[in-house]
Amino acid sequence: MPPHDHSRESGRKGKALRGRAGRMQGGRGSGRASAGAVRLWGRHAVEAALTNPNRQAKKLWGTREAIQAMLDDHDAELPTSLPVEYAQAADLARLVARDAPHQGLVLDCSALDDVALDDILDEAEGRTLVILDQVTDPHNVGAILRSCAAFDVAALITQDRHAPPESGTLAKAASGALEVVPWVRVVNLSRALESISEAGYWRIGLDGDGDAAFPGALPAGPVALVLGAEGEGLRHNVAQHCDSIARLPIASAIESLNVSNAAAIALYAVATRAGEED
Repeated sequence: MPPHDHSRESGRKGKALRGRAGRMQGGRGSGRASAGAVRLWGRHAVEAALTNPNRQAKKLWGTREAIQAMLDDHDAELPTSLPVEYAQAADLARLVARDAPHQGLVLDCSALDDVALDDILDEAEGRTLVILDQVTDPHNVGAILRSCAAFDVAALITQDRHAPPESGTLAKAASGALEVVPWVRVVNLSRALESISEAGYWRIGLDGDGDAAFPGALPAGPVALVLGAEGEGLRHNVAQHCDSIARLPIASAIESLNVSNAAAIALYAVATRAGEED
């Protein structure tokens, strides 16, 4: 992990925490990092960011107990160049969004680099893709990223607009998956769906009014699942760029599922069909 390779750091045995403790300062109350940085909190989100070679850790705050427990679990040490400040839990709460469950760890780090759709399609090897059409709730997007990681999805694809930015809230909901699932942001989803089709994918839109029932509608071959925002669903032009529109078979007692729940169910069905489960 920058500024040192964390994979080498984590392989060292019996190392104690290195870094200097200081007084709490700066950035209180908003959950916002300094310009050019992202502020993350929660154990899984912070651990995953520290072990991601594509992140540059800028500053770590934490309770002594939380930092030491993290290092003991991984038998690792922090880079000596990473500023570390010890603090009480109440002080950490002033660094994050109101009522955010920081679990004793807060990290400022660099934002992730942009990922190109063409690069994903070159490397996906038929693994499932998930496309979100104007899903803006960071909790939902984070939960979907977590499901994507669980089912080995090649990438999450959203618009560069009408999608949430990287944030501590999203990363906490993703529980580390933000660091392992590539997130592609495109200008135009319809054009992206055309490229995805040209790469050999079947584009399956999920909508409660779909003609076909999922998972019976699943074809053989690579699948790209397309989900719309709750309430509004898929926009017309996006739906027009899907090969089929399918509905999840749910009881009439409830009108629809949360988009993150729908994504998890659909990904499980795809994985089961493809024999990808262990």
